Amino acid sequence: MFTSVLMIEKALTSADVEFVTTLHGDETVSFHVLLQPRGDQADRLLRAIDDVALGELDEAAHERETPEGKDAAELGAQALSVSLEALHAAGSAAEGRLIKDHPLDALKTLVDEIGADEVIVLTDPHYVEEFFHRDWASRARHKVGVPVLKLFSHSKE
Repeated sequence: MFTSVLMIEKALTSADVEFVTTLHGDETVSFHVLLQPRGDQADRLLRAIDDVALGELDEAAHERETPEGKDAAELGAQALSVSLEALHAAGSAAEGRLIKDHPLDALKTLVDEIGADEVIVLTDPHYVEEFFHRDWASRARHKVGVPVLKLFSHSKE
């Protein structure tokens, strides 16, 4: 069985699930999902810049409303549950954890703990972090010791 760690920041869409579950063809894949809610990541300004770069001006104007702290954790737990259910419905083994601080430390620990074969980082584009190679995928490539695949999530169903 192939073991993938899947890092996400919001609930998987059906397109996301289909994408990650078919990456390895007919090979059986087990997923270990790590979710850090968007509100617990980069500051509002960086999130707003990403929204503007994507042409989502309404989203940029509402970044101050993105839940942070306890509220982000509650929504994150719901997103994790929905994502795990969707992976199970697609026939994949999946378990997950919600992470608050130090996502790359949590990633490294999990990769070592389970002997993961790969890491898949599935997020919205984060242009500022990507430009400076400070995004999860860029930083993980130097930390985890397994291949890291970066994919962009499908925002809409």
